[in-house]
Amino acid sequence: MRVREVMRSPVVTVTPDTTLAETARRMAESVVGCVVVTSGPAIHGMVTDRDVTVRGFAVGLSATSPVSSVMTAPVRTVGADDDVDEAYRIMRRAGVRRLPVVDEGRLIGLVALDDLLMDVARRLGELLGPLSWCALAEPPGPPRSTERAGEGDRAPGLSALPHERPVADVRPR
Repeated sequence: MRVREVMRSPVVTVTPDTTLAETARRMAESVVGCVVVTSGPAIHGMVTDRDVTVRGFAVGLSATSPVSSVMTAPVRTVGADDDVDEAYRIMRRAGVRRLPVVDEGRLIGLVALDDLLMDVARRLGELLGPLSWCALAEPPGPPRSTERAGEGDRAPGLSALPHERPVADVRPR
């Protein structure tokens, strides 16, 4: 699967001189936790809501400080046509959870670790779906008796194992 199939677009961007207050406001309005810092086609860095809080306000920066003072740079990117496995490898090596997605040098999206995990979960569901239904299906044959608890729980022809006892016979030691 290609990165472009799981990425999010459009990307919220700010310029390096955007204030922390304006960056936080843009994140809140767009309901995102990350913005990419750009000027023209150049990607300068990334800023998360945590960066604004921990690297900015918690250390005494003012709301009018430029976002460039808290951004993470340089930024690793991933190509839109790269395999999602490559995006995951880049994230692991760089220790990041989000990557800007580029196509021909242009920012076109953002892929997050959550996007990759959702893709894995979807693929796993597709793979296990038929198997899990087979495992849950009732075996062919007459319906099992439900007169006594536990009766019919064994495959036909199997008797109780020597170490098995009814629950009433089990005493604490």
